[in-house]
Amino acid sequence: MRINGREIAQHIREKLELRVEKLRKQNIIPRLAVIKIGNDPATTAYVNQKQKVAEKTGIQVSIYDYPETASEQEVSEKLQTLDKDKTIHGIILQLPIPHHLDQEKLLLMINPKKDIDGFHPQTTFVTPLAEAVIEILKYIHFHKDPLEEIPFEIWLQTREIVVLGKGKTGGQPVTTCLRNMHLHPTVIDRQTKHPEQLLKQADIIICAVGKQHLLTKEQIKQGVILIGIGMNKGVDGKFYGDYNEEEIKDIASWYTPIPGGVGPVNVVKLLENAVIAAEKIRNC
Repeated sequence: MRINGREIAQHIREKLELRVEKLRKQNIIPRLAVIKIGNDPATTAYVNQKQKVAEKTGIQVSIYDYPETASEQEVSEKLQTLDKDKTIHGIILQLPIPHHLDQEKLLLMINPKKDIDGFHPQTTFVTPLAEAVIEILKYIHFHKDPLEEIPFEIWLQTREIVVLGKGKTGGQPVTTCLRNMHLHPTVIDRQTKHPEQLLKQADIIICAVGKQHLLTKEQIKQGVILIGIGMNKGVDGKFYGDYNEEEIKDIASWYTPIPGGVGPVNVVKLLENAVIAAEKIRNC
């Protein structure tokens, strides 16, 4: 069954709107600052989508655009300024950034209390992408059998989970999140021996590679759950996921499409982190 990520995201956003309204009654307006470097069309579209959904939710977003040639000092100074601004609750350094900039150094400059992307080692937030995957799995667990009495966490423990890819912004945070839930996902990368066997045994596969149609129908078993995170831009300018939806739709019991799958849920979970940051200010 095809999973409608936009529908899941809408339910989360409606609840967020109520929390934002409560904050606004206390004269607190959640504010998010995004630093975007370069003019990559995909990145620009993604940032614009964040802004659009945020504003619908009542969250203010300020986008700081820098050219591809921006210096590390320029970006560092802006991060420091945003950190000192008490009206800013969340700071995002939109990835990827140009190779001449030290990504790790810049990410570490973001105050953990404002690191709503969840990349800082001392962050107080779970990475939104990982939270989005969990939300989708919760949706599947409930809808496959609403009367099933097995708790979500127990259900996950009985599944063979494979994470395909371990990139810093994809597979790695998802794997970390699952392990923090006391689960034991199998991680497959280029060094993994006999990946075909591991994939064939999996009940849940979370694809986070970003290589067009890497996972084929021959590699998965009937009834598998497929969660697609990785995507890349084809020569035709369209975005493609790690599997071909047409190929796997009759094999997978549940699967997320690209676009319209994990992406919308990821955005609202990011905004939820911004609201949490604002709520913490209120409760101080």
